[in-house]
Amino acid sequence: MATRKTPAKPQRKTGVREAQAQASREAILRAATKVFAKYGYEGGSVEKISRAAKSYDRMIYYYFGSKEGLFVAVLEGIYQRMDEAEAAMALDMARPVEALTEVIRFVLGYYRRNPDFVTLLNTENLHKGRHIAKSVRAREYSSRAVAVIASILESGTAQGLFRPDLAARDVYLLIAATGYFYMSNRYTLASFLGEQLDAPEAAQHWEAFVTETVLRTVRQDDSTESLPPHEETQKWQKSPPPASRARSSSRT
Repeated sequence: MATRKTPAKPQRKTGVREAQAQASREAILRAATKVFAKYGYEGGSVEKISRAAKSYDRMIYYYFGSKEGLFVAVLEGIYQRMDEAEAAMALDMARPVEALTEVIRFVLGYYRRNPDFVTLLNTENLHKGRHIAKSVRAREYSSRAVAVIASILESGTAQGLFRPDLAARDVYLLIAATGYFYMSNRYTLASFLGEQLDAPEAAQHWEAFVTETVLRTVRQDDSTESLPPHEETQKWQKSPPPASRARSSSRT
């Protein structure tokens, strides 16, 4: 008598549920990034985020533990994306002046192209950095950025182009500060100075000015012969912006 075979049960594809969970988590992170950037930490409620993600409140707590945990993950995410974009740059360390110029262009351009990055950092600074301090990953991203600067400075020093007494951390802060302040305060500065600072020609002028400032700072001597030409700076200077509308607060 022939033995009847039991039909095999259909097998669920391996990793399908994991992929769905990852997609759900990423959707929440994307939504949270937009909501926190628009409403801040206090105004970015769990309910708003779950609605924007087309998810449920309980899923936020499941994946991130709390609203604060989600905010920390958002901050880590924006740092990671900048780190990945910076890592994609093709820098020629044998040409340190050009490499440093490229880093400056990248940093200032990244701030302009990613206003949510600046807004979220402003929000976290209002909270005195208490959320990002709980991140175990954020420092990895900053250390990589400083390491890139350190490699460029080392090459420039070895070639006799850059000063040997420079700290990579200081040069990194100089670049970040000039780019971040310009972007984070562009609206108030526009009113104060009477200029449209987010206009393309204004942004190009500032990038050229920052580049020249940083290169002058790091150079071994005061010579500017090998500094890259700044055509946009020349155009800007030939067509100066309107006179500032800001009034002096001094009394007469």
